[in-house]
Amino acid sequence: MAAIYQAVNRRASSLACRLHSTYVRKMRYLNELKEDDSLCRQAQTSGTFYLFHNLSPFLQKAGKKYLVPQLSAAEMKRILEKFKETEQWIEKSVLIGCSDEHVPHFALDLGALEKSVIESELRGSFTDLRKALFVVDGNDSSLLASAQSLLRWHDSHQYCSKTGQPTQKNAAGSKRVCHASGITYYPQMSPVVITLVSDGSRCLLARQPSFPPGMYTALSGFCDVGENVEETVRREVAEEVGLEVESLWYSASQHWPFPSSCLMIACHASVRAQQAEISMNSLELEEARWFGLEEIVEGLKREPRFSKQDDSSFLPWFPPKQAIAHQLICEWVKRQTS
Repeated sequence: MAAIYQAVNRRASSLACRLHSTYVRKMRYLNELKEDDSLCRQAQTSGTFYLFHNLSPFLQKAGKKYLVPQLSAAEMKRILEKFKETEQWIEKSVLIGCSDEHVPHFALDLGALEKSVIESELRGSFTDLRKALFVVDGNDSSLLASAQSLLRWHDSHQYCSKTGQPTQKNAAGSKRVCHASGITYYPQMSPVVITLVSDGSRCLLARQPSFPPGMYTALSGFCDVGENVEETVRREVAEEVGLEVESLWYSASQHWPFPSSCLMIACHASVRAQQAEISMNSLELEEARWFGLEEIVEGLKREPRFSKQDDSSFLPWFPPKQAIAHQLICEWVKRQTS
């Protein structure tokens, strides 16, 4: 009987710890905001706001750093009153998270308002997200990517695909509803595999014509309907560089907002060294080649602005640490040197 009592007591204690953990309480609070419109509208009066203008986030420069300011509800009201707009704009905001103290965070796109006036008022600038992601703190870059994806989704899903009638967002922006058909639409992500191929002593990196000069990265491609991750990795490697994957393993995942909202599923793949001759698909890639350990280590140290040589060619450089491709490359280096 004592053993049963102790087991029940341990289970109750474990449940109490989970229910009182900061993370659990935060997630449940966010879920309440998504499900309860009146509660979310109340939260908009005490929350903080991240600003965008035509999907470009607002940044402020402080010395050599770039900051992502959070505006209070009072600051938002003051700015919007300059345009004789208040509640109408706040209603367009979307919930993107909250602090451990349950201060909700919202994102708001002011693309229809005069950009220069806002920038002058707040002493900052709206910056293209591709640039912003690599100059702000890692936590901020993740938040900005999620916020832009959600704002973009609302902008492109204003009408029902079945009836053509306007859809309405809920207060939190976690869904849109067509009242004519009763269909509820939820934001979705497209799965993409990104794969670092190795033949044991080398890793394979490639570049597309649209890449910045000198930048190489891992192979990537969207999952086709009906495919699992393993099938996608094997197909993409075969299509792009003409190699047959012998084995593969999962590394990590990352949300990525380009070209829209994607879930990057990062994997390592190995091919036989005896069958490692690249047959590149020139319709998709501009160049693909093998890199040895020494060249990879040097490339990781190199910044884009230092890659141009005297003959106007570019030394190889790789995606920065905020991109999951960087993580894959560093993992490969670690395995080679361990």
